[in-house]
Amino acid sequence: MSRFTKKAPATPAPTLNARYVVDTNVLIAASAVDPQHPHDIDATPHDPELRLQLWQWLADFSDSKSHLVLDNQGRIADEYQHQLDFNDFGVQVLMHKWSTAAVDTVDVYYDADGNAVLPPELMPVVHDVADRKFVAAALSAEQSLGLTPIVFAGDTDWHDWEQALEKTGITLLPLLEDWSRALHDARAKPTPRNRHSYE
Repeated sequence: MSRFTKKAPATPAPTLNARYVVDTNVLIAASAVDPQHPHDIDATPHDPELRLQLWQWLADFSDSKSHLVLDNQGRIADEYQHQLDFNDFGVQVLMHKWSTAAVDTVDVYYDADGNAVLPPELMPVVHDVADRKFVAAALSAEQSLGLTPIVFAGDTDWHDWEQALEKTGITLLPLLEDWSRALHDARAKPTPRNRHSYE
């Protein structure tokens, strides 16, 4: 049994898409709970059971024929390797995809500050400049390869951007949708004013 497979699941694993862009938070949280080499790392979510769901998806993805989408400039892989150690599960999945020729690379254009360039309508929407490269890679892959969902887990900003992204043809795959939407909605809910405040 490979380190990428926990045990035979009671129900068949869901059918995976041909390729994905994977946000770094998925790799981090899955690495934190990896049964063979757990990493004491700050990851969201904190719940081990939720992290294990992410680990299982990443294990299924690793064992599948689905491709990982990276940029030709290497910025996405650099972020993975900067956030994680070589022996962490997330980086080992990256290495496994490379070694099995299951990586699709696409061109992403970067500005002078090293931030990915998006269509004008998306630049003010995707305010986290570090996430723009994932959006740009997904857009490039959609145009040249076909459907390429962006997979995410703990970063709830994606829910802020989903309507604008969907208008450009991008598909989002929240792996913990009930949890991430609840967290997003709780963060978005305005804090009630003190009834004695006159502001």
